[in-house]
Amino acid sequence: MTKTYTYASRTLIALAVAAAFPLHAAYADEGQGQEATAPAAAPAAAKKTDGQLETVIVTAQRRAENIKDVPMAIASVKGEKLEVLTSGGQDIRFLAGRSPSLNVESDFGRTFPRFYIRGLGNTDFDLNASQPVGYVMDDIVMENPMLKGFPVFDVDQVEVLRGPQGTLFGRNSPAGVIKLDSAKPVFKTEGYANVGFGKDSVRNIEGAFNVPLSDTVAMRFSGQTQHRDDRVHNPRPTGTQDFEGYDDSAARIQVLVKPTKDFSALFNVHARTMNGSATLFRANILKKGTNDLVDGFDYNSYPTDGVNEQWLRTRGANARLRWDLPGVTLHSITGYETLKLFSRADVDGGYGASYALPMGPGFIPFLVETADLMPNHRQFSQEFRAESQIAGPLQWIAGAYYFNEGIQIDSISFDSLGKGNPQNPYYARQFQNTESYALFGTLNYTVSDRLKVRGGLRYTKDKKDFLALRVENRTASHGLNSDSTNLSWDVSGTYTVDKDTNVFARVATGYRAPSMQGRLFGLDSLPTMAGAEKALSFEAGVKEDLFDRRARLSATVFHYRVKDKQLTAGSGSVNQNVLVNADKAIGQGIELDMQANLGGGFTGSFGSSYNDTEIKDAGLFVSPCGAPCTVTNPTAIRNGSTVAFVNGNPLPRAPKWQHNFTLKYSTDLGNGELYAYTDWTYRSTYNMFLYSAKEYTAKALTEGGLRVGYKWDKYEIAAYGRNITNRIQSVAAIDFDNLTGIVNEPRTYGVQFKATF
Repeated sequence: MTKTYTYASRTLIALAVAAAFPLHAAYADEGQGQEATAPAAAPAAAKKTDGQLETVIVTAQRRAENIKDVPMAIASVKGEKLEVLTSGGQDIRFLAGRSPSLNVESDFGRTFPRFYIRGLGNTDFDLNASQPVGYVMDDIVMENPMLKGFPVFDVDQVEVLRGPQGTLFGRNSPAGVIKLDSAKPVFKTEGYANVGFGKDSVRNIEGAFNVPLSDTVAMRFSGQTQHRDDRVHNPRPTGTQDFEGYDDSAARIQVLVKPTKDFSALFNVHARTMNGSATLFRANILKKGTNDLVDGFDYNSYPTDGVNEQWLRTRGANARLRWDLPGVTLHSITGYETLKLFSRADVDGGYGASYALPMGPGFIPFLVETADLMPNHRQFSQEFRAESQIAGPLQWIAGAYYFNEGIQIDSISFDSLGKGNPQNPYYARQFQNTESYALFGTLNYTVSDRLKVRGGLRYTKDKKDFLALRVENRTASHGLNSDSTNLSWDVSGTYTVDKDTNVFARVATGYRAPSMQGRLFGLDSLPTMAGAEKALSFEAGVKEDLFDRRARLSATVFHYRVKDKQLTAGSGSVNQNVLVNADKAIGQGIELDMQANLGGGFTGSFGSSYNDTEIKDAGLFVSPCGAPCTVTNPTAIRNGSTVAFVNGNPLPRAPKWQHNFTLKYSTDLGNGELYAYTDWTYRSTYNMFLYSAKEYTAKALTEGGLRVGYKWDKYEIAAYGRNITNRIQSVAAIDFDNLTGIVNEPRTYGVQFKATF
């Protein structure tokens, strides 16, 4: 009787959660450097029988744990799913929509991804823009946005930690953390090679080679090189003639030294070189009064008089040392990163201007051809951490963290009408030095066989010194500085209902350090600063194995409030951002993750999220578009200019609904396995900017992929397609000149061959 009641209760819970998602309504609306090392004994997985799902082990709390036992909303992407999503040479933006409440986009193409979790992100295009989503690669926080686009290859797992992560991952993570862990060296010879060819002469070559150099030293080399020919062409004789090709190569060498069972050292050296095109800003592709593309839009044609060029170089190294002492494990994590960037584009998106005929496409009020450079950058981080390794109900982690970053940014412009598009003599320059210290600790206590609780604290001290220069016939300089402190905390608990069902609750805070920006437009321009933002989040959920571990369910409800929310506003008809603080922003929603072995050779997954966000500041107004757009917010005249009030608006680039779906069919054939795998994502509409306008409201978007392949022995051959419906629409815009849009990637397809050894 009890067993029947328990099963019925779990089933009712699952059905109730699923019923909370009105999917038919959603689709009808289409119109900081942390090492997460396993403790001495990783958690043992339950014995797996045929048809059961693999146990997912994550390191979100700096210890290896079953994902079901972690008291927070977390998702992982690994293995076959990672291979499928990166089939066509996709950069880190392939993660967009692949986990509930996660969005990734860019106005810079492959070099500058912007992450959003539960609607919290930053639309700032300045090269020193901070983001509320932390990005941790191989236990090192990647602070600058250009470091966050490192190609994903030879990776064990990508974890998406939703909600504030201010205790263990520190500053600039009030929205959450993306955590990426590379495959590490092992003491055996192994490796793989993966070669792909596709549309537009795409070539993707990836591989890894792992070899033990001795009984105590192992090395793993992995690398990737990607190429695509230009696929967009300029029909005019002026400016760059061909666009959207790239050569993007990256490599990683890791050496593991383990002279004794009590000590290990892992050294990591990595680099990336990318040469390609900046994002294409396409003039007047939006119909006035709508968010439709103009009739006859041609993706392959880009008439321009500007020059387009982009290149990026990143280099980095880290050392992770571990001592396993009686009752305690000690860690030292040292990281260094550096980069250089040059990105130049025709921002007005066309040719000529109202004062320099001919012009087009459409009306071009004025010329804008600019470049942003980062000639100097360095980032250094150091962490020391101790964690308990004793039997008993109480476990702890304590540590100290140091971060230092220095950057220089140059913003220059060009004369598109001059011979050879010469550089204009005036330019802007920014210097910023950041220093941060932190002390942190967590306690985990097993109250009973059913109840585990956790609490954590982190004290952070941040200092920034900023200088902005504008050079013309004379030089104007302006300095800013900030000195801030913060105490982040979180409290959470997990209660085991039965062997298949855990429920959890979590209250957490997060903190984003003050931000500064000074991409000065003129000698009378001033830099802007946004003060620190602080987040408070509540969430609760259930994690459950169903049908004898042949299915898995995770569901979460959440609510958050961000005080002094940092936002990025445009400057009307000026190519410059302004940083502001809103009184607060609030958000609430529901998230669902499901995976299942459906039987008959079918496996699948489904994820969904609903994010309701709102800016709460009755007095906050911004300059709306300088282009002739249709603003739908209340407006007023301030200092002779029109402004739009944004109180009550959703956060920008924050779709209310997101869904993802995968389905795989496989069957034995000959001496191998034949399979077909399809994946789909859907997101609803969103505002591109803080204000609302008909032209700058992104349409709902559904994109799908397909992969069909055959595996035998240690080989695999497959054909793939991405965005197979070839849905093309505007996903972002430039609003200060004309109705300029940025569109999503078109359909691509190709074949791949993989061999392992």
